[in-house]
Formats: sequence, structure tokens, C-alpha cells
Amino acid sequence: MQARRLGVVVALGTAQTLAWGSSYYLPAILADPIAHDLGLSRNWFFAAFSASLVVSGLLGPRIGRQIDRVGGRQVLCASNLVLAGGLAMLGASHSLWMMALAWLLLGVGMGLGLYDAAFGALGRIYGRDARGAITGITLFAGFASTVGWPMSSLGLETIGWRDTCFAWALAHLVIGLPLNLSLPRAAQGDVSDTTTAKPSIPMDRTMMLMAFAMAAAWTVTAAMAAHLPRIVEAFGATPAQAVFAGMMIGPAQVAARVFEAGFLSRFHPLTSARLACITHPIGACVIGLFGGGGAAAFALLHGAGNGILTIARGTLPLAIFGPDNYAYRLGLLGAPSRICQALAPLAFGLLIDALGRGVVIVSAGLSLSALIALLLLSVSSATKHANNAPAGKTA
Repeated sequence: MQARRLGVVVALGTAQTLAWGSSYYLPAILADPIAHDLGLSRNWFFAAFSASLVVSGLLGPRIGRQIDRVGGRQVLCASNLVLAGGLAMLGASHSLWMMALAWLLLGVGMGLGLYDAAFGALGRIYGRDARGAITGITLFAGFASTVGWPMSSLGLETIGWRDTCFAWALAHLVIGLPLNLSLPRAAQGDVSDTTTAKPSIPMDRTMMLMAFAMAAAWTVTAAMAAHLPRIVEAFGATPAQAVFAGMMIGPAQVAARVFEAGFLSRFHPLTSARLACITHPIGACVIGLFGGGGAAAFALLHGAGNGILTIARGTLPLAIFGPDNYAYRLGLLGAPSRICQALAPLAFGLLIDALGRGVVIVSAGLSLSALIALLLLSVSSATKHANNAPAGKTA
């Protein structure tokens, strides 16, 4: 059983690394050459990318409902086909409108194939026991930028951005699709049959607090992904220190996920989620006290929190509400955070222009507001919430 589960984690983790590297992390390398060749402003490219994130967020609940109905394998396989189509269209783009349509299609693919869908698939397969598998695939996909950025850079230098997009599309068909096809079918006994009618999941106090916490925390994640080097330079870091700080985020994420798997897994996921929300404010205090010399520590603390937060995004709703309609609930909870992720880079860019290094007060405040929302949830009430959910009914 353990060997079989390890096989699922390796297959899905590899497929997730491909999905993230060829979609969410693609603009960091290809935005400038694509915008230049199409004669567009870089802002237009990122506007299309932001729209794709909004699309993926809006589709989340519907996609989650489909996973609850039929399992995740079909949905994840469909994501490979849609992402391949979007990448092929992007590679063939010769105008703003074709590029924008390509990103809208990629937004559909991201909604079908990134973490929320993968977590939902694992919830359907393993039920309440999915926490370890969720942690496992985030360990793999934590290297998505580490793998994706060099691969896209190599492609850009050797075959150009168009053929790089085509190569990523082909990878979805020959690597991602077979890996997702290898996933087991959803266990029929783990999740009750609620496929005949659309479930009614009320946005009660628990749901509202969790949705707010996720949206606030992921706003900070998206803002730091776009602006961290610029922010630490505002504190006096040299360009070399800023680059080094950025390099620390990936290893910090993976190390924190190993820590979550080896130590924090013995605690309720609410504990992990709270810990994830406090590390960024601590990092903000460090860089505030030590200036540019604290840039690496700031990045390490932020990256560690983000690494644990990714796991908590999947494990916390499962622990509180149980596996019934889990993927649909993930879609509902994730929609606000996806939209905030789309808007955060632009919003924080404007805030940096206005506040300079004072922008970390905003980011730390958002993280602390997420922590406060999670502190308003207690482990005992969360457990009671899950235990009181009747079989076949929503919590």
C-alpha cells in the first residue's frame, strides 16, 4: 500500500511540476521576448496572464464539483490537453488578441490542473488520509520554478520562444497525460455519492474565515513572487543580495514542507496554517531592523511560510470539513485567493511606488490578518464541525 501510494505521489508530483512550470512560471522567462516580437507592451502580456488567473479562480468551484462527481483523473488528464492547446496557441500567436485568447485557454487549463484540482483528486482517492500525499506532491512541485525557469531559458536561447511553447505543449501530451492517466480511480467507499444534485455549501463563519485567510495570505505570496527583489533593494540590498534572496525562496519552501511532513504532521493542520502566517511578519521585522543585510533571512522566512501554506491550503479544509464535496469546497475557498493573486502584482507595484519599503507593513498586516482569522478557529470546534457532518451531506 505504501509503495502504491508513493507511486501516486511521484506521478502526480511530476505532473504538477510540469503543469506549474509550463503555465504559472512561464511569464517570468518568456514575457519580454513574446511582448517584443508581437510589438506589445509588457503590461499587456501580464494583463492577459492576470486574466488567466481570474478565469482559473472563477472556474474552481465548477471544476471541484466535477472532481467530486467523477474523480480527479479525468479532470487532470483534460488539463494536459487544454494546457497543450493553450501553449500551442501561444506559440503560434501573432497578435495581441491571439495571445490573449491563448492565456484565457491556459487559465482554463490551470483551473483544471494545478494544486486545487490535484488536492481534490487525492481527497477523492484517499479521503481523510490524503494529508501525507498532499504534502508529497508539494515537495515535488516545490521545484517547479527550479526546473521550469531553466528549461524555458534553455529553450529561449536555443530554439526561440515559439518552439519553447510548442515543446512544453508536447511535454503535456507525452509526459503529463500518461502520468495523470496512471492515477487510480477514486475510492467509492471513501466519499459518499453526492453526484445527483449540486451540493449546498453555506458560506458560514468557518468558511468565511478560511476564505479570508487564504485570500490574504496568497495575496502576499503573489506580491512577493513579483516584487521581492525590488522590495529588498528598497531596504538597501545590493542587486547581488536581492538575487541571492530570491534564490532562497525555493529551497526554503521545500525545507519547510519536509519539516511539515516530518514534524508538523503530528499536529492539526490549523497549527501549520497559523505558523505559515506568522513567518512573513517575522521576516519583515528582521529586514526592518537589519536593512539590506537581512534580505536573505527575510526571503527564507517568507519562503518557509509559503511552503507550509501551500500544504495547509489542501489539508486544512479536509481536516475541518472531511472528504465529502472536498474538491468543490476547495474551489469555493480558492476562488477569492486566485483573484487576489491575479491583482496582487499590480496593486503592490503601485504601493511600492507610493510607500517604498513601507510596503512590507502592508504585506505583514495582510499575513497577520490571515493569522487572526485562523486564530478565531479552534481545533476543537473544527473537529466538531467535521464530526457533525452527516454522511452524504455537506458540513
